[in-house]
Amino acid sequence: MAGRPAARLHPLYISVTEVNHNTKDKILEVSCKMFTNDLEAALEKTTKTRVDLSATKDKAASDKLIADYVARHLRLRLDGKAAVLHFVGSEKEEDGTWSYFQVNDVPVVKRIDAVNELLYDSFTQQIGIMHVTVGGQRKSTRLDYPEANASFEF
Repeated sequence: MAGRPAARLHPLYISVTEVNHNTKDKILEVSCKMFTNDLEAALEKTTKTRVDLSATKDKAASDKLIADYVARHLRLRLDGKAAVLHFVGSEKEEDGTWSYFQVNDVPVVKRIDAVNELLYDSFTQQIGIMHVTVGGQRKSTRLDYPEANASFEF
């Protein structure tokens, strides 16, 4: 984290991924929250350039970086089939950044398998929290680096 002000450092490295099956619209909604400075560090490591997710003039470029990063580090399989995450948008909230995705044409889900390596390439202390809701039933898990695989059955 060279070049980052000490005041922006924090002792926890956590990402939260929320997955919700919207049965009405037949969409799997996926939201990922990461500390903004951690996400910037991971994006800088990938792109080898300075990344400032607060710069509104660079919002489209930042969104592309975030979409590409999450697509490489969060992979879902729905009932054994690879899911394609479609980027919906992102927003900054205090010290975190939310990114939003959806998987289209998902009428029913019985099993979700996830490989969640968000920020694992930057922090060996990383913890990934996953909350998955299908049919009103919510299941959660915690993934401690290097563990990246989780399965949810409904």
